[in-house]
Amino acid sequence: QTMESPKYELVIEAKDMGGMDVGLTGTATATILIDDKNDHAPEFTKKEFQATVKEGVTGVIVNLTVGDRDDPATGAWRAVYSIINGNPGQSFEIHTNPQTNEGMLSVVKPLDYEISAFHTLLIKVENEDPLIPDITYGPSSTATVQITVEDVNEGPVFHPNPMAVTKQENIPVGSVVLTVNATDPDTLQHQTIRYSVYKDPAGWLEINPTNGTVGTTAVLDRESPFVHNNVYTALFLAIDSGNPPATGTGTLHITLEDVNDNVPSLYPTLAKVCDDAKDLRVVVLGASDKDLHPNTDPFKFELSKQSGPEKLWRINRLNNTHAQVILLQNLKKANYNIPISVTDSGKPPLTNTTELRLQVCTCKKSKMDCSASDALHISLTLILLSLLSLFCKSFA
Repeated sequence: QTMESPKYELVIEAKDMGGMDVGLTGTATATILIDDKNDHAPEFTKKEFQATVKEGVTGVIVNLTVGDRDDPATGAWRAVYSIINGNPGQSFEIHTNPQTNEGMLSVVKPLDYEISAFHTLLIKVENEDPLIPDITYGPSSTATVQITVEDVNEGPVFHPNPMAVTKQENIPVGSVVLTVNATDPDTLQHQTIRYSVYKDPAGWLEINPTNGTVGTTAVLDRESPFVHNNVYTALFLAIDSGNPPATGTGTLHITLEDVNDNVPSLYPTLAKVCDDAKDLRVVVLGASDKDLHPNTDPFKFELSKQSGPEKLWRINRLNNTHAQVILLQNLKKANYNIPISVTDSGKPPLTNTTELRLQVCTCKKSKMDCSASDALHISLTLILLSLLSLFCKSFA
């Protein structure tokens, strides 16, 4: 039996001399606390509850109410709910609201309308404390929950996602990269899909809005700053015809294979030497190439043809990427341009000719004077020598 108050206070009086009026009296207060036994099973307020939830949504969808005649806020009253049928995919969970003792039924894995538009759950409620031996949980301690799933316009899904292809970096403009494929999860709505470019950092691609064919609008370049670790990434959208329309995003990774499309470059392009230098090793030159092996080093270093009575310098290869320019004699103070060609190892190879500017300077007391007031450009010297040679031949 449930008591209005689980605590009683009794005043007990004792008299001596057999309770005669001339006797003395004493009183004491006795406090009696009554522990509630769990002698009432919780019962649902109705046999069936209804809930509606949109597909793809999570959260609490319904609160289940129970009554219990045991003392509130005790283990004999507090409810413990469990789902005993209808939850094979573990899409639902139920927890007790500690303030109201209600069962909060939640969707924890989004539901799919196209798989199942209805779910029926069987819920059981018990107490934290066990029932006393002669009391049992009856039919009213279970209830069903009818859940209706509402259809939502979902965005198309790309298959696969991400997508990956491998292409040479120099394929012609207008080449087909691939045809993307997206399907609409809303199979009962019979929607159409159109495609568009979402993110194309270098502006290299286009997509057919109807059939999803991706083509090139520019030359793909592996050496572009938009390419990372040989991979170019673009994003595409698939938009359905729903109202409002829903959108899905697909990622495309294009791995670019290297082609020998970069000439090697030479560094440095300026060198200085004293006109009375004892060490005629002028400068160490290096070469670099943006391409990958085998389209880079080993490099071939060569001097362009020199006319005149004798050569003034030569170039010696040091290793696969470096060479050294050596003067064959001391030169007068002037600025000289030395054309040097560098060829990579690609098939076919690419050659780049760069002029090394050599400043021959006057050196006194550790000071280098490289002013070109009396300088003669080496190309002018070579022209004069050529003209002199032609004049001598004509005279002869």
